[in-house]
Amino acid sequence: ELQTDGNRSGHLQNGEPVLDHEVNEVVRIIAAQLAEIGDQFDKEIKARVVNDLVQHFLNENPSGEEITRRMSEAVEGLAQAIPLGMEREKAMLVLAMVLTKKIANTMPSLLRRVFSASLNYISQQFHNYIVRLVSA
Repeated sequence: ELQTDGNRSGHLQNGEPVLDHEVNEVVRIIAAQLAEIGDQFDKEIKARVVNDLVQHFLNENPSGEEITRRMSEAVEGLAQAIPLGMEREKAMLVLAMVLTKKIANTMPSLLRRVFSASLNYISQQFHNYIVRLVSA
């Protein structure tokens, strides 16, 4: 539902747009915070990590589960450098999103498979955290 600009996609109920300004504002604030953290991580993720994943995905033609596993391992490895004081779940969520973006930018033909695998990973690992973020 969340758009890249931090706004929710349009909802229709009985043909009318549903506007929940309070929820939309919370989602926008969370998205802006995640984007700021993502910009910081984007600079820190080494090209080698991304290129290794891209090469593996191209050479092995892995299943969605294998891509999810590899992404999880990469995020766990990158999480070792999370600054003290930063919420670990938030940082790992952002790392997963930034890593997905970097892989897709490096090899656009992998976008669909990597996006699906990342979405599965995020849904499995961070669903409760995302619900807590939105409901806080």
